[in-house]
Amino acid sequence: MSEHNPPRIALIHALEESVVPIRDAFVRLWPEAIRADLLDASLSADLAAAGTLDAAMTNRFVTLGRYAASGTGNHDTSAVLFTCSAFGPAIDVVKSDLSIPVMRPNEAAFEEALALGARIALVVTFGPSLPALTSELELMAAARGKRVEITGVLADGALAALKAGDGAAHDQAVLRACLDLGPQDAVVLGQFSLARAADVLRPQVDCPIITTPASAVRALRRRLGAA
Repeated sequence: MSEHNPPRIALIHALEESVVPIRDAFVRLWPEAIRADLLDASLSADLAAAGTLDAAMTNRFVTLGRYAASGTGNHDTSAVLFTCSAFGPAIDVVKSDLSIPVMRPNEAAFEEALALGARIALVVTFGPSLPALTSELELMAAARGKRVEITGVLADGALAALKAGDGAAHDQAVLRACLDLGPQDAVVLGQFSLARAADVLRPQVDCPIITTPASAVRALRRRLGAA
């Protein structure tokens, strides 16, 4: 796509803290793309309260996906990117429901990690994301005939610090959680809100640090033929 006919990318968020990281990634990596943000900040709280991803939650995702895909009437939506990491099965239902590309938040980052090796540390700050993302990564590896050794990391207190406006405390909590990982082929920061901690981690961790916003933007550019 040319810069005179830029694609419209719908971004669906469940955390306010995911908005700035993906916006920054687009500015750095694909500034021509038009971004359309949808935020339902109740999704994460409702999932945490319910304890499971039920049919009602999945139906909410289908509704959000259809709304995002409808575009403006004059400018069609080219793709939908979800930035909420704990909702993979619901996003897969949206993929089946829509005819345009729909991306889970972590699939591009997981692709990059699997290309680097089998020992992958998966870092989250939202507890319910960890089992869902671990399963997603295992399934992606199995589909490629690969065996992976996943080290799950929950950075306690980091998300609360970020919600309180203390980004430095968030980054330090993530750093503390990652200091004793042992040998890894890649560290995946498994939530969009975690991307800000990459610069603090890189001098301390002896392997590539993969952030989900940058991976997702690069993958969308390739998929839509803009790279």
